[in-house]
Parts: sequence; C-alpha cells; structure tokens
Amino acid sequence: MHEYIYAAFTFWIGVGILRSGNPWIRNRRQSLSDFHTHGRGLAVSLSPNTTRRRHHHLPLLVSCSHLRRPPLKHQPPITNYSSRHDRQPPLVTHWTLTVQASTTVNRRSSTVSSSPATARQSSPHSSRQLLQPLSVAAVAAVEGQRVVVLVIGGGGREHALCYALKRSHSCDAVFCAPGNAGISNSGDATCIADLDVLDGDAVISFCRKWSVGLVVVGPEAPLVSGLANKLVKAGIPTFGPSSEAAALEGSKNFMKNLCDKYGIPTAKYKTFTDPNAAKQYIQEEGAPIVVKADGLAAGKGVIVAMTLEEAYEAVDSMLLKNAFGSAGCRVIIEEFLEGEEASFFALVDGENAIPLESAQDHKRVGDGDTGPNTGGMGAYSPAPVLTKELQSVVMESIILPTVKGMSAEGCKFVGVLYAGLMIEKKSGLPKLIEYNVRFGDPECQVLMVRLESDLAEVLLAACRGELTGVTLNWSPGSAMVVVMASKGYPGSYEKGSEIQNLEEAEQVAPSVKIFHAGTALDADGNFIATGGRVLGVTAKGKDVEEAQDRAYLAVEEINWPGGFYRRDIGWRALPQKQFATRE
Repeated sequence: MHEYIYAAFTFWIGVGILRSGNPWIRNRRQSLSDFHTHGRGLAVSLSPNTTRRRHHHLPLLVSCSHLRRPPLKHQPPITNYSSRHDRQPPLVTHWTLTVQASTTVNRRSSTVSSSPATARQSSPHSSRQLLQPLSVAAVAAVEGQRVVVLVIGGGGREHALCYALKRSHSCDAVFCAPGNAGISNSGDATCIADLDVLDGDAVISFCRKWSVGLVVVGPEAPLVSGLANKLVKAGIPTFGPSSEAAALEGSKNFMKNLCDKYGIPTAKYKTFTDPNAAKQYIQEEGAPIVVKADGLAAGKGVIVAMTLEEAYEAVDSMLLKNAFGSAGCRVIIEEFLEGEEASFFALVDGENAIPLESAQDHKRVGDGDTGPNTGGMGAYSPAPVLTKELQSVVMESIILPTVKGMSAEGCKFVGVLYAGLMIEKKSGLPKLIEYNVRFGDPECQVLMVRLESDLAEVLLAACRGELTGVTLNWSPGSAMVVVMASKGYPGSYEKGSEIQNLEEAEQVAPSVKIFHAGTALDADGNFIATGGRVLGVTAKGKDVEEAQDRAYLAVEEINWPGGFYRRDIGWRALPQKQFATRE
C-alpha cells in the first residue's frame, strides 16, 4: 500500500515539474517529443537505476506502466561488487526508462524512430544501428547526458582506461569486469569480478540492470568472439569492433589480404599450412625472416628468426607441435624489415578516423631490445620517431585506406585501430607490421595519463559515427611507463610473490601513477603477483628525461623481490650515456 502511495506522490510531483516554466524541462520535453511521437505502441516502464548527483524526472515525460519505489537508504561505499549480489554499487538511485518496443537509433541525427523492418534488414556489424530493447541509458548517451560506463577487461590497459574515464565529466560511474585488485583498491572503478565477459547475454543483462550507457571493450578475445555484435544488437553503445571487423587482429592473413587489395604498404609475405612448403620459401628468401602464427597467440606468436634453423624450428612448433593451438594452424612468412618500430593509434567511427598522440613501446624482454618478444616492457609518449609529417603519411597511406577498405568489405570498423609500424631504415617511410583492434598495452597507460579531453564523450562520438571535427587535447611534455614483470616472464613464472611499498612509490615524485595488470590481495590484504606483466609504473614530466627519472624513482621504491624490469625504457629517445647509472 505504501509503495502505491509513494508511486502516486512521485508521479504528481513529476507532473508539477513538467508543467513548470523551467527551461531545462522545456528543452527536455521537446527533445523527447519526437521519441514519444515516433515510438508508437511503446510499452514504457520505470525502474530505479544508478547515477551520481542527478535526480531528474525525464521518464515522467511518457506514460508509465510500472513504478517502484527506490530504496530509502543507500548502501555504504564498496569497491567490489558481485553481479549475482542484490546490493547496489555505491551510487545514488534515480528513475530510469526502459522501452520494450523494437526501435532503431539514427546515430548521426540523434533521433529515435520505430522501424522494426529496417532493423531486421540491417547487419549489426555493417550499419552499427541500435536494435531494441533500448534503455534510457542509450538515449541519454545519444543526448549527451552523463553515462555509466562498463570497461571489459582486467589488465593494465583497462586500469588506464578506467582512470581516464573516471576523470571524464560526462561519465557518472565506471564499472570494470572482471577488473583486478589494484583497479578496485585505487577507486578508479567498481570491479565486477564474477561477470563472464565472454557471455554476451550476461553482459547485456548487467548493462540493463545498471543502465550502462557505454561499454568499452579492452582485450581482443571478447571482440573476436562477437561481444560487440551482441551489445550493439541489444541497443547498448559499444566502443569496439564487431567480430568480423576484429579479424584485422584475429587473422594476420585477413589483414595482409586487405593490405594487398587496398594498396596499404606492408612487408612482403606468403601464407602456408604445409610446413615443407613454408620451409622451402624460407630457404629461397633467406634469413633473417619473420614467422607469424595467423591467429591470436597472446602476443607470443611472432618469431623473428635470425637464422634459417630458427625459422624452421618456428614453423615446426606452430604447424607440427601446435605450440599455439588453432592460432598456429596457418603461418605467415614475412620479410624482415630493418628500422625503428612505432605504435600509431586512431579512433574510428566506421567512416572517419582521428589520430591519438604517438607512442613507442619496447617489445623485447631485455635491455638494449634483446631477448624474446613480450607483450611490452615499457613505453613512452610522444615518440620522436613519429614526426608530424610521418603521422600524416600514416593516416593517409595506412589508417584511412584501412577504414575505407573495411567499409567497402561490408564490415565497418568502430573502435581503436592500433597499427604496429616499422619506419624503414632504407626509405624512412612507414610500413604496417600488424593491426591490433584495441588500445595497446602498455602504450595505453602513457596515452591515458596525457589525455586531457573527455574520454567518455569522445568514445560515444565514435559509437555514433560523429568523429568528424572532433579534436583531442593532450598535456604538454612526455609520459613513460616501466613494466614490472614476474621473474621468468615471458616464459614460465611463479605466482603469489608479495609486493610492498606501492603507496609510497606513488608519492616519490609528482605525476606518478601505478597501473595494475596482474595483482590480487592475499588473506592479509597484501598485494601479490598473479600474472606475467604485473605493474605499469607511469610518470609524466616536462620531457622524456624527466618522465623517465620519475618513473624509475617510483620503480626503485617498490619492494618486490619476485619481480624484474628493464632499466633502459626510452633509450631510443635519449642519449645512451644516460643509462650507465641504472646498472
């Protein structure tokens, strides 16, 4: 009985506000008039949902079929949340509208119309149309209101994205699934440890329950498995490509064929499934030569063979010994390019692209860029090797032809394109080595600490196909990240070693931020290592030298006997004599 009285009371308060002369209400009434007019036959419901600091009456602009009273008392702040638990995250409740009809959203004009036939005829990965049911969170995202964001992933890259999103004025709250102990402990996001990010239905259910208005997918595996397809089809704005478009990273053969078809400069190559034919080609080309597994191999499927014997062994390990499982059932044999590697990132909305700042990482595990390849042992931004002139060349000859080519192939790319480049020594021009379809790790860390624009707003613009005219603001100076990894990485390593003095390390110098990639808390509340790459110690400075000094000061403050790090991150951007003191 009390709930019905409360519902009626709230309804008439809303009606009174709507009839007021408040200009904000008048604007919102007009903005939803088309939505209500075109959405014929809509069944509308109200339910409590989460935002911070906002109590608006937007849902009262349309008829109601169900109304519940929000909780009178809010739960105390928490840093971890179980998606199976009934308690709410530490956010204030407000009313949320849910539309139960089939509609599509025109991303460019930010209008909503009822058109089930059009929705059925359109491919979710080619047109990126939003299909119903559509939540008010999606409408809010289109209208530029503050949104709740869900970041998919649990590494250092995702921690950096959460950190940047938390600072975005258009972002109300940040969830991260599964997240990690460091993300949770830092307060940069509320971690959802038990949400299966490969289960599209579970992710959709969570998004609807908590009115998530933007999903940002960090790792490549959920993208290749089709998570973005399902989210877009469910009407949830998603920054990340469809599974078809994610083949740019999921299959090196697909990427190479696209380069051939659209004239994108890349290394000469051939693809093989027969080990004998692959070895014959290697013998004809000579060493050094590069052997790549076609599919996803967690950053370890590329072998730079300096001798014929190393190349033959790499072919056997992939095609005969199944070292990378199905990812290595086909190999690409590629010419060895001599020069300097660089990373180039661009945000893409399906038809247009805008560049991010330049960055350069260190793939090899040892000082002086020696030893086996890793996921990345450090990075810095900007990268001096990528001059403004070269960045223009990369956009015109590599990024834009890729975007246009993907559109022409019927699988528009929406997300971030991460181009691994080689600036050839003999020509000074860039060639494409590989594509990743997500932010790089650890490059994302240095980019996010330098980004001054509203990240949530920019990513939503990409989801709507509205990047044309968008500009990004970056802090002056440089940023550097030094990765601390478990001893033994990239080979086998032990887990569970304790890490101390992390809080002290962040205080040793200005602008130091530690991003967690593979940490957990033990029974006593101490941080322990659970992965290969564990920490990304990041710092900003007026130049790369100051950023480097601050990053290494923080690294040296950390007490972790079970870890190691390279002592020469940034050496290509600085005179080598500066590294003599880091022995």
